[in-house]
Amino acid sequence: MRKKEGNKEKDILEAAVRIFAEQGYHNAKISHVADEARVATGSIYVYFKNKEDILLKIFEEIWRPLYLELKKISTNRKLTAIEKIEFLIDLVFDFFIENPARAIVFVNEQNHLLKNTEVQFTDYYEKFMSLGESIIKSGIRKGAFNKVDVVIFRYFILGGLRNLLNHWAENPNDFSLNKIRQNVKFLLKNGLLKK
Repeated sequence: MRKKEGNKEKDILEAAVRIFAEQGYHNAKISHVADEARVATGSIYVYFKNKEDILLKIFEEIWRPLYLELKKISTNRKLTAIEKIEFLIDLVFDFFIENPARAIVFVNEQNHLLKNTEVQFTDYYEKFMSLGESIIKSGIRKGAFNKVDVVIFRYFILGGLRNLLNHWAENPNDFSLNKIRQNVKFLLKNGLLKK
């Protein structure tokens, strides 16, 4: 096996995000990713077993940093539950605003991986979601938030964010991600906060 060198793995992942966003994961070919990354097709197999392995790594690269940042936020005792929710929203929006192609891949391909029982999806996704739930539960216990079914709320918010990110990534001129962010914060706070 050849020795891995330089930033080829990173280049391949970034190229795969662009190709998967443009062509869709199922239509994309390894050779397209290689061309976009400016590496030989065989070089991809030095780093990844197959196309699905690339997709799994992309999602690990999405959820690991989000989880690690949310962990810092969730354990910060100086922040209220409301502030933590605002930071969580900002964290997600800031992450995707950097890379619209990543938002498209997230929207279009995560369900494929979650439903495919043959692959091990990144643990960071569930860890991130659990931290988000714990922030909501803490806000409920402290009387800052209305009592809601946290699991239903989780899927409601995740589905809404996925749809909004998809629309923004495909039609960025309709409204800015910052406008979406402010509206999401407003809706969450006015629907979740006790009056």
